[in-house]
Amino acid sequence: MKEKTDSILLSHGSGGSLMHELVRDVFIKHFDNAILGLENDAAVFKASNSNIAFTTDSFVVDPVFFPGGDIGKLAICGTINDLVAVGAKPYCLSAGFILEEGFPLKELERIVANMATIAKLAGVFIAAGDTKVVEKGKCDKIFINTSGIGVFPEANVPLFSKKTIKPGDQIIINGFLGDHGMAVIAARNELEHAISFQSDCAPLNLLLGELLKVDLGIKFMRDPTRGGLATTLCEICEGLDIGIKIFEDKVPVRASVQGLCDLLGFDPLYVANEGKMLIVAKKGSEQNLLSKLRKNPLGRNAAIIGEVISENKGLVTLQTSIGGTRIVNMLSGEQLPRIC
Repeated sequence: MKEKTDSILLSHGSGGSLMHELVRDVFIKHFDNAILGLENDAAVFKASNSNIAFTTDSFVVDPVFFPGGDIGKLAICGTINDLVAVGAKPYCLSAGFILEEGFPLKELERIVANMATIAKLAGVFIAAGDTKVVEKGKCDKIFINTSGIGVFPEANVPLFSKKTIKPGDQIIINGFLGDHGMAVIAARNELEHAISFQSDCAPLNLLLGELLKVDLGIKFMRDPTRGGLATTLCEICEGLDIGIKIFEDKVPVRASVQGLCDLLGFDPLYVANEGKMLIVAKKGSEQNLLSKLRKNPLGRNAAIIGEVISENKGLVTLQTSIGGTRIVNMLSGEQLPRIC
């Protein structure tokens, strides 16, 4: 007799009938496509003859649902954005789930449905997946791993390299910083008016996909997730014979985010983002690029926040709004654990 349940059991990860039902009734139901529908151990497909990008990431955010998204949306967007950051067109993703015994099926299906919606919106599909279930208390509700493959539609396209960054290049961000981190921390602590904080979680191929087809002077990109803008800038500077200077009064931060950061003792420069892209643009191209970014809702608040300099090699410096200068270091430790 089949076991009927409305929650995840250990047997859902056993490889037996319940697992097959779970795959068919939840995952394939929402992810269905010609490749996944074959239910092979590995997806086999033809790809472009040009360069292929491949990335993987795991998501353990707490809480699972937060204003502006959930762990599933986060996983899809995060992997897409990693592909976009190297200039690739996201093609397909895999999705691996680690489920805690007792996790409600209804919540799992809600997450999977949201993943399917975002994937469709972004023009990618789920080509492979995996499910494991662990005993209650052995993980926290649900963890997701996503891997992604991206292609470069144009043959012999120059690949981004931070070695091409030169003094005078401009630093651009496509919008407000810290929205994701503060949305998650507000939801985690059940702060009053938490709903006023919305994660910026978004697939950035919807912003940059068309722009990457032409030469707009983009030299390098990276999404400032964990560790925030400050850590990402430090990563870019690391090992290079240049410095980066940013201007505090040009860095876009919402008043609500700044207020919560002040209350909790956080610096928004270090707070995680999930819908932002840091762009290093060739000097002289920045205004044209900024204009094109601002035409898209995901880039409406794009701003030039700094420039590459020949001084302070290997360092990031911040010119404060009162005229001072301080060194911006890489995040040490974990300011906000389990933020993505």
